[in-house]
Order: sequence, then structure tokens, then C-alpha cells
Amino acid sequence: MTPGNHEPSEWTDGIRPYGPLSTLKPLADGLWWVDGPVARMNFGPVSLPFPTRMVIVRLGSGGLWLWSPTAPTPELFAEVDMLGRVEHLVSPNRFHYAAIPAWKARYPHATVWASPGVRERARSQKLDVPFDTDLQDAAPEAWASDFEQLIFRGSRFVEEVVFFHEASSTLILADLVMALEQERVQPRFRWLLSLGGTMWPGQTPREVQATSWGRKPQARACYQRMLGWKPQRVLFAHGRCYLDDAVAQLEHAFAWLR
Repeated sequence: MTPGNHEPSEWTDGIRPYGPLSTLKPLADGLWWVDGPVARMNFGPVSLPFPTRMVIVRLGSGGLWLWSPTAPTPELFAEVDMLGRVEHLVSPNRFHYAAIPAWKARYPHATVWASPGVRERARSQKLDVPFDTDLQDAAPEAWASDFEQLIFRGSRFVEEVVFFHEASSTLILADLVMALEQERVQPRFRWLLSLGGTMWPGQTPREVQATSWGRKPQARACYQRMLGWKPQRVLFAHGRCYLDDAVAQLEHAFAWLR
């Protein structure tokens, strides 16, 4: 199977998620993704459904690195236990954190990493998330030999920590690009999601673009660094992934930065 590129499952809250859900799907040596349940995001008075996805990497140390953990199930916990010891739980931006407490409860020894703004966001939502330390532009020693990373700056709406897994040449993005497929979205939501710039073939959502006014040079510098990694594939939290011609598809998604 390939992430976000296989047959649709049943409708859930207006979305056909990328089933089977909450189970490991291998992509490369030491790299898995998990398609999670449909989640709702609020945009003012409007609530829209989105498919969710997490990524798991086995580090060179042997420990597991979990990016944007989705809502777990007992079966998923059991599968992850078979992989090895969970060492890191990573929030890539201020919108990806809600399931972390459940994973921390299961793996209390794991370090929980906070992205810019997520601590404040969690407090405003009255959710107690046990963050241990903060992500920076440079990869910490714990995974410096496995990943390149940077904080994608420029937008006043959100700053996201971007990761590049060197061994598999995989770029991992949460909300900097969304690419929901039309046939997986019911018409009652499709026009609003299209208006927000979240539909295939993918682009940076319009609220991120709009809130980068006056700061595009910062965003462009981050984008150029990402291109310099020359990823062969790009994984997203929401929608169909770029598994071929990754650089060309990224250039289309970030055309607003030209």
C-alpha cells in the first residue's frame, strides 16, 4: 500500500478516510505511517472534517519517533509495542497535539516535544498536554543523525516544524500542504475545502498564505532549504501524499512563494 493513494473506505463524517485505519503501514525501511480517524477543525463558525495521519520512524538508536500521533486504539498500541521502545512524541505545529496525552500515558518514559505555539494552544483548549521540551530549528542530538529539520517561518497563523528523514529521502509536512482528493470529500464540504486551498493536487492552505504578507522572504528561505534536501517523497497529515516527482509537486504547491 501507499499512503493516501489507495482505495477509499466507508464514508465517515463526510470524508472517506484512507483505510484501514489505526494500523501500521510500512513505506520504507524503518518508516511507517498510520491513517487515523477523521477529525474536525474549526474555522470561525464552520467545522470541517479532515483525514488524519501519523508517522513512525525507527531511529538509528533503535528507539521509535512518533510524529503527530493520532487517536490510538489497543490494537495500534500492540502493533507499536512490537516495533520497539517509543522514545519521542512530536507535535509538529500548534494544531497537532490532542492525542499526545493518551500516548504519553501508555509510554511515560517518552519525551514529548512541543512545537511553536502549541503550549499556549493546548492551554486555551483546556487540555493538559505533558510537554517536556521545545523543538528548535536544529535537530536535537537524539535524532540529529536521522533527520534534518527547520521551523517554517513566515506565517502569523502557524509556524510548523518540518522534518526530512535522510535514510528514506522523505519530507514530512503537517499542514503546510494539504491535498484532499475530491472523490473522498462529500459535495457539502467540497466547496469550502476548495475555498481554503486544501484540495488535490495540493497547496499551502490559504490562511497560511494570507498571514505571510510582509514575511514572504522568511517563508521563501525555508522553502528553498526544503527543496535543497531533494526529497523523493512527501508525507502529509491530511490527504494524498506525493510519492513521485516530489520536487515538482512541491514547486506547484508552493507556487505562491515565487
